[in-house]
Amino acid sequence: MRLHRLTLTAFGPFGATQEVDFDALSSAGLFLLHGPTGAGKTSVLDAVCFGLYGAVPGARQSPGTSLRSDHAPVDLPTEVRLELTVGGRRLEVTRRPAQPRPRKRGGGFTTEKAQSLLREYGAEKGWQALSRSHQEIGEEIGRLIGMSRDQFCQVVLLPQGDFARFLRADAEARGKLLGRLFDTRRFAAVEDHLAELRRRAEAQVRTGDEHILALAQRIAQAAGPAARESPLPEDRPGEPGLAEGVLQWAAVARGGAGERLDVARCALSAAEARNNAARDALDAERELARLQQRYAETRRRAAGLEERRLERDRCHEQLTRARKADLVAPALDLREEAERAHRAASEARERSRAELPPELADAGVEQLAGAERNLRSDLGALEAARRAERRSRQIDAERAGIERQSRADDELIQEAADWLAGWDGIHRELRERIEGAQEAATRAEQLAGRLDPARRRLDAARRRDALVVREGTAEDSLTAAREHALAAHETWLGLRERRLRDIAAELAEGLADGVACTVCGSADHPEPARPGDGHVDRATEEAALAAHRRAEQYRAEAERELGVLRERLAAARAEASGEPEGEGTVQAAGRGSASVAELEAVVTGLTREHAEAHRLAAGMHGAREALAAAEREHLGRLDVRQQAERRAAARTSQREALEREQAALEAELVTARGASGSVAAHADLLERRVSLLADAADSLRAEQSAAQRRKEADGTLADAAFRAGFDTPQAAASALVDATAQRELQHRIDAWQAEAAAVADRLAEEDARAAAAQPPATPDAAQSAYDASGRLLRDSAAALAAAQERCTELGRLSRQTADEVRRMGPLRQEHERVSRLAGLTAGTSADNERKMRLEAYVLAARLEQVAAAATARLQRMSSGRYTLVHSDARSGGRRAGLGLHVVDSWTGRERDTATLSGGETFFASLALALGLADVVTDEAGGVRLDTLFIDEGFGSLDEQTLDDVLDVLDSLRERDRSVGIVSHVADLRRRIPAQLEVVKERHGSAVRHRAAGMLSG
Repeated sequence: MRLHRLTLTAFGPFGATQEVDFDALSSAGLFLLHGPTGAGKTSVLDAVCFGLYGAVPGARQSPGTSLRSDHAPVDLPTEVRLELTVGGRRLEVTRRPAQPRPRKRGGGFTTEKAQSLLREYGAEKGWQALSRSHQEIGEEIGRLIGMSRDQFCQVVLLPQGDFARFLRADAEARGKLLGRLFDTRRFAAVEDHLAELRRRAEAQVRTGDEHILALAQRIAQAAGPAARESPLPEDRPGEPGLAEGVLQWAAVARGGAGERLDVARCALSAAEARNNAARDALDAERELARLQQRYAETRRRAAGLEERRLERDRCHEQLTRARKADLVAPALDLREEAERAHRAASEARERSRAELPPELADAGVEQLAGAERNLRSDLGALEAARRAERRSRQIDAERAGIERQSRADDELIQEAADWLAGWDGIHRELRERIEGAQEAATRAEQLAGRLDPARRRLDAARRRDALVVREGTAEDSLTAAREHALAAHETWLGLRERRLRDIAAELAEGLADGVACTVCGSADHPEPARPGDGHVDRATEEAALAAHRRAEQYRAEAERELGVLRERLAAARAEASGEPEGEGTVQAAGRGSASVAELEAVVTGLTREHAEAHRLAAGMHGAREALAAAEREHLGRLDVRQQAERRAAARTSQREALEREQAALEAELVTARGASGSVAAHADLLERRVSLLADAADSLRAEQSAAQRRKEADGTLADAAFRAGFDTPQAAASALVDATAQRELQHRIDAWQAEAAAVADRLAEEDARAAAAQPPATPDAAQSAYDASGRLLRDSAAALAAAQERCTELGRLSRQTADEVRRMGPLRQEHERVSRLAGLTAGTSADNERKMRLEAYVLAARLEQVAAAATARLQRMSSGRYTLVHSDARSGGRRAGLGLHVVDSWTGRERDTATLSGGETFFASLALALGLADVVTDEAGGVRLDTLFIDEGFGSLDEQTLDDVLDVLDSLRERDRSVGIVSHVADLRRRIPAQLEVVKERHGSAVRHRAAGMLSG
């Protein structure tokens, strides 16, 4: 990698655009970068790192820091452009950090996002853009260089202070630096991965052991008393002997449970024999008790039969008479039915006789029938009179309807006449409404055209008055801001001049005995400068500068706000002074001096007039609709009046015809009504009389027929009673019993006979008579003995079932435990293997004698390579005296692996690098840095690093050592490298002709190129 050109704009202390030509500086192979403290030498290196990686080294990239120059104008963006050759490709990287910029509209600032651009130069097409993506550019640069930002800062921008601390640091600090450079995170990841595998395997083994212990607890619960004979193993989860101990303990528990199972089987056999004997004795006692009870019950039933024998004989006699009376029952029913029919006919005859006229009360059937025929003849003659009466009623209804229609038509004619009388006035009024609405619509359009300009002028006048007030306030604020900014600027300049006068005293405050001066490089400080009266420190100056910048920013903001207000005020005045289009008061308010009150009055008047005109114009449609409706109603009322007049003429002739017809009908009805009020009433009277005569004749005939049937039934009943064996019909009737009662009597007789047969059979049983002769049975005692033997049997069976279940459960749990132990076998082996590997890589295993972690072991190998590469240059710088060697010896209780010693050929002894003097430490750290650069470059894939920078430390060398160091640096040109030295040492300016000087000025730093006495900048 070779740098060609670096362009910085508004970056760090550089307020303007500065350009560094590395091609010109590198032509001599060795060049010097120098300048006063704080001028920006390190910022040049920061710009190189920022151009490549988009970030600056170390703490200078901490949050809150800004890369933008405070000296730069606000419209000049911060930018870094770096041109370099890497991997055989000519590239140009342009980067802009996130930075504030003025807003394009309005005031204030806005934050502009970071930007990046990567271009490549080709012989044919020139510069071609490759990418604008931060991520793509970073990946491409990192791939070509082959180093991260931290590696680049340590290998290319050689910070000597860091390597001096590296020489004196302990193994842990060296490990952190080497870890960043060589990226040994993959080895640390291997350690973490093995540790995680060990934790997982340990957790799995512990989980399996906990499961085995849980099974053991379940075995103990299942074994019951057998488990108390042998306690559980006391091993904890994860201990090696836990599984075997649990298996042995489970075998002992199973043996004890098997012995208890055999004992339970013997006890059950004895209990079953006792229970069978007790059950046989109980059955015998129960059978004896049953036979004795059966014989006693049979004797009680025989005595009961003798007691119910008289009742059985009475039932048999009653049943015999009832069955004879059943033969007379039909004749009895016939006689009773004839009696009921005769009584009903007599009652009906008496009721009809009471309703007849007195002269017909004792008339016979023929007389009543003749009177009925006469009345029916009179009733038929009234049918024509009925029709005439119905027609008369219809004529009355028609005449009433004609009268109603006549009254309705008269009302319509009068209403139409009243409405038509005012038609001319209504028509004229509606036409006037339409014409007025048309005029209002025209005026509303005119007023709308005048109202909008008046409103705009009113709004402009209001803005004008408000802006006048704000303009005065802004002018006062600007005056105060200018005075404050001027005072802050003068204060800052005064403090800066006073600090520059005493800058030597400020630098002297940082001196310490034995520590090299950052200006001259000397470790001796015979007469350090003293601060004078009124000394100003850096914090005070920076506070004053910050106050000055805030005051300037406030002043610029006030000027911008005042300018914006004046522009808006001019626009408002121009809009408020426009010529109005109206007349009268509008012309008076139209002049540029019109006040808001005058314009408000004009707008209010126009608004009111426009609203009134719009309201009147809105009634045009309604007026037209009302006119059309009125015209339709006018035609309709004329038509209604004509129709009513025609209907009135037709009704007159119809009324006369109805009156003539009704007079003729009335003459006919007077004769037909007789004494009744109407023909219908007279006909109803005749119909009632006909019905009474017909009912009386029918009831008389029914009474005569019922008397004849009753007489015939009496003869039939007397004959039937005699044939059945009864003296009188009344005796036969008293012996009648219904079918239900007869079935009940037969049931009683059959039940007595069945009971008598059953008792006779049971008295003939020999076993019952034999049992009755024995002593009374005792089944309760036998039941108690049987219950006791049953309880003993159940207890024995339960004990056997529990023992069998315990043995089964113990067998199942033991098999589960054995399966779990077999399953845990590979996990235990894996755990032991992973634990050995994790302990070995973590440095905690006994096999790791030096207690070195894997990452430290790899870094130790890298450190050994770095020490070998650094020794080649250190021997030349020290005239062959010193050699750097790697040491893996342990120091105290710390781990070994990253020790670094120096071998002194003058004494032949090996000692720690912390014992080197200041100058020896410098060239030893320089050699170490160069050697580290070679090793990192080789590891990065052999990428050539043609440009290196070495920062400070040369002031601690004597003249001879400085010559040796410069010879070594000059030898780097043999590999076509260029080396830039960053130093304050004045002797280097004489020895190195190619120089890049950074000059500190009030308005920002600047760079100047020097080559063989020539100056360019």
